[in-house]
Amino acid sequence: MTKTTKQLIIANWKMRLSLKETAVLTKALATSLNKQAGAADLVLCPSYPALPVVADLLKGKKIALGAQDVFWKAKGAYTGEVSGDMLKEMGVSYVLVGHSERRLYLKETDQMVQHKVATALAEGLIPVLCVGETFTERQLGQKDVVVSRQVEKALAGVVLGSKDKLVVAYEPVWVIGSGQAVTGDEAQHSARVIRQGLINLLPGKVVENQVRIIYGGSVDAGNIGDFLPASVMNGVLVGTASLDEKSFTALVKEVV
Repeated sequence: MTKTTKQLIIANWKMRLSLKETAVLTKALATSLNKQAGAADLVLCPSYPALPVVADLLKGKKIALGAQDVFWKAKGAYTGEVSGDMLKEMGVSYVLVGHSERRLYLKETDQMVQHKVATALAEGLIPVLCVGETFTERQLGQKDVVVSRQVEKALAGVVLGSKDKLVVAYEPVWVIGSGQAVTGDEAQHSARVIRQGLINLLPGKVVENQVRIIYGGSVDAGNIGDFLPASVMNGVLVGTASLDEKSFTALVKEVV
C-alpha cells in the first residue's frame, strides 16, 4: 500500500448519464464534497463525450478527472478510439484499464490491457488496472490464480518511473452491479494476492510508494466500513452508488 494517508475514491459513471445529467451531478458533487475533497483523493470518470463538460466544472476544485478507457496508439486510423494524449489534453489524470465489462463485452485480452497500461504511463496518466474473477472461476477455486495472472500479464515489461503512479482495483466480476459485495476479509486477502504479484514484478519501494490497491464491486455507504481502513487496500472504485449525489456524498463522508 502506498504510504499516503489519503484514501482514493473513484466514481465510474459508465454509460449511465446524459450530458445534462452528468453536468447536474458534477455540480452537485463539487458543492457537497468541497470539504472532503482535500481529505481524500476523489476522481470522477464520466463518459467520453462528457469529459470536456466535467473538466470545465471541476476547474479550481480538488476533484480529479478520470476516463473510462484509453487506446494504446498515439495517432492513426483507429476509428472510434481515443488516445492518451487526447485525454490528457482534456484534463484527464486517471484512466480505467481492463475493466471486466470491457473484457467481457468487447473481448479485451490481457495483451490489450498491457498495451493500455504502458500507454497510460507513457502519457503521464495514472492507470487504474482492474482485475477480478468470474463466478465460475471462483467456484472452481481459481480466484487467486486468475487475479495473479491478470496482474502479471498487465504489467509484463512495464517499468514505473520515479514520478509514475499505478492503481490496481480488485473487482470480482460476479458482484459488479449486483448489490452484493464480498466481505472485508476476502477483499483484504485478494489485495494481499495482488500485492505479492506486484512485488514479484516491481521493486519493493515502487510498490510501497507508487502503487495503490483498491476495491470495487457494489460499494456503498453502508458497507464501505468493511473495506476501510485497511492494511493493504487504499481506496474504492464505486459504480452505482456514485450515480446519486446523496449516496456518493454519504460514502465519501464515511471514508474521510
